[in-house]
Amino acid sequence: MTQDPSGLLDTNTLILLPRLTDPAVLPERPAISAITLAELSVGPLVATDPAERAARLAHLQQAEADFDPLPFDADAARAFGQAAASLRRSGRKASARAYDAMIAAIAIANGLPLHTCDPDDFADIDGLTVVAVAHPDGPPEAV
Repeated sequence: MTQDPSGLLDTNTLILLPRLTDPAVLPERPAISAITLAELSVGPLVATDPAERAARLAHLQQAEADFDPLPFDADAARAFGQAAASLRRSGRKASARAYDAMIAAIAIANGLPLHTCDPDDFADIDGLTVVAVAHPDGPPEAV
C-alpha cells in the first residue's frame, strides 16, 4: 500500500517554509488549514512596525494565493474534542493551545499527518501523526 503524499503544514512551518533546508520531510502535496489562515490574518493587524506589517501581509497573501485551506468543519469539530481532551490529559490547558488543537483536529479529520517545526506543541494528541520538521534556527525537537 502506497502512503498518501499529502500532509498538513502547521502555521509555523508555513511561515518558515522558505528557510527550511530538508524538503524530504515536507509533504509532496502540502495543505494548510483555515485556522492557519486565521492566524496569519492577525499578524498584519497587530504589527506595529511598517516593515514587519508588510512582511506579515506578504505571508498572508502568499498563503491565500498558494492554498485552498481545509475548513474547520463538523468532522474537525468532533476531532477537536479528542485533541483538546488529549491536551488536558497531558497536563496542558487546551484553551491555551486552542489554535494547535484546532489545526490538529483538521489533520485528524482529514487523515493527514501534521508537519511542524514545533512537534512538542502537538505531542500526546491521540490519533494525530506528527512529522517533525527541523527548525532552520536549531535542532529538530522531539515528539
